Amino acid sequence: MSRYYTGPVSDHFDGERFFDRDGVTPKGRSDLLRWLMERNFRGSKAKWPVWAPSPHADRPPRRVDGAAVRIVYVGHASWLIQTAGRNILLDPVWSERASPVRFAGPKRVNDPGIAFADLPPIDAVLVSHAHYDHLDVATLSQLAAAHRPRVITPLGNDTIMRNHDAGIAAEAYDWHQRAELGGGVNVTLVPTRHWSARSLSDRNKALWASFVIDTPGGRVYFVADSGYGDGRHFRATRERYGPLRLAILPIGAYEPRWMMRDQHMNPAEAVQAFDDCGAELGLAHHFGTFQLTDEPIDAPPRALADALAGAGISAERFRTLRPGQVWDL
Repeated sequence: MSRYYTGPVSDHFDGERFFDRDGVTPKGRSDLLRWLMERNFRGSKAKWPVWAPSPHADRPPRRVDGAAVRIVYVGHASWLIQTAGRNILLDPVWSERASPVRFAGPKRVNDPGIAFADLPPIDAVLVSHAHYDHLDVATLSQLAAAHRPRVITPLGNDTIMRNHDAGIAAEAYDWHQRAELGGGVNVTLVPTRHWSARSLSDRNKALWASFVIDTPGGRVYFVADSGYGDGRHFRATRERYGPLRLAILPIGAYEPRWMMRDQHMNPAEAVQAFDDCGAELGLAHHFGTFQLTDEPIDAPPRALADALAGAGISAERFRTLRPGQVWDL
């Protein structure tokens, strides 16, 4: 597999692959085999409904001006943020499957909360890492053809995008680098506890990141995928980039814990991360659209409600939405 990125060695790049010096090595093929055997012989995988539609669907305005921030949950880890006259998509996936092929792999159980044809003019797209449920080249190609947005992504992911479609206007950045989006909006890539791959042979050849989005209405911290670890990345983001008005945090795809702990938080850990990062408000995501792991479809929001109650945090401060629901910050 040719390299996605060539650059100087750093504290998180060894000249060929990226790494998190505060993280752990991703699980290997033997762990994947053990997980598949547990699913087949112990029946550990919960059965999701074939279709679980959201009662909501949004038709966004063309623009939202000033310091107002309008946020729409598209589904899974996809969002639309409208503020300061800018329209920004986060990890957009409109494809039917989160997979390298169209005939197999995790299949969505609800439609995107915004029909593609109803999108407003898209100025920028943020893509956090290379996994198929976050970097969807088919959707990025559609966006490039219809909107020609800038695509902000960590190092190496730009190569993946351009290898698929040279028309995708990808710009690659390292951790702690910032991109100006105009209108007083900018985005900074920050470390997160995860990894990347598109196949069995390209593990960690592209970087992964979370985003801190500066808007006139406050800073939004978008964490697409992350393990919790000891929480240091969340505390470091608070110390370096706080105060944060809103944190968008993942709560799903976490079972079995022995397999997922280092890459996906569970709801209780998401509540701890919410406290660590010091955000005023929280929104949950990464659940209820693609079955990636073993927990039931309704387990993440129920477990989040229990964890919030146990921590004494109001459910109004850290909310779950359904695809198509709108939240005004």
